[in-house]
Amino acid sequence: MSPILTAFARSPDRGQGLARDMRVRWALEELGVSYDVQLLSFAEMKQPAHLARNPFGQIPTWQDSGKTLFESGAIVLHLAEQQAGLLPREPDARMRAIMWIFAALNTVEPPIVERSMAWVLEREQPWYAQRLPMLDERVHARLAPLSAWLGKAPWLDGEFSAGDLMMVSVLLRLRSSGFLDEYPALATYVNRATQRPAYQRAFAAQRAVFQRG
Repeated sequence: MSPILTAFARSPDRGQGLARDMRVRWALEELGVSYDVQLLSFAEMKQPAHLARNPFGQIPTWQDSGKTLFESGAIVLHLAEQQAGLLPREPDARMRAIMWIFAALNTVEPPIVERSMAWVLEREQPWYAQRLPMLDERVHARLAPLSAWLGKAPWLDGEFSAGDLMMVSVLLRLRSSGFLDEYPALATYVNRATQRPAYQRAFAAQRAVFQRG
């Protein structure tokens, strides 16, 4: 029986590849791992069957050989540790690649998500215009040092790794906002990563779900 990834039956990103199952799909394509997808509606995500997989009622989850994981970062790290291709073999380089997974999720993503959710939920509120400069500054405070670190290098630390996969997945949330235009190194980095055949296959698979909906 193939492993099973749960994903949105109708993604709120409207097929832009931003839902968090995309990160897992991309990792699976990079590693050449076959899998099945179980599509869930928002209502099904809150039912007991799915809550037994993820008590918070979110996607993605990963089921394989009777074991279940949730949280996209945990799933990607698990897959990268099971299959060669997304983590370096050399111990110190491997440690740094894992470090970048956590940096993407814990340092770079929170202000980006906070800003995007404010736009979705608060832009009609009277305080939004006053709050926006502070939200923008928090994003710039992460992008500026990240861009400086990357410089002209193709990837964060040596060869492409799970750290790059996760970081690019986070940065993609800014593509439509114009933020990346201010950081050419990051814009080039994101474009380079999304041109990888594995990313293109994962994106096509996720977008096909939206187009069927």
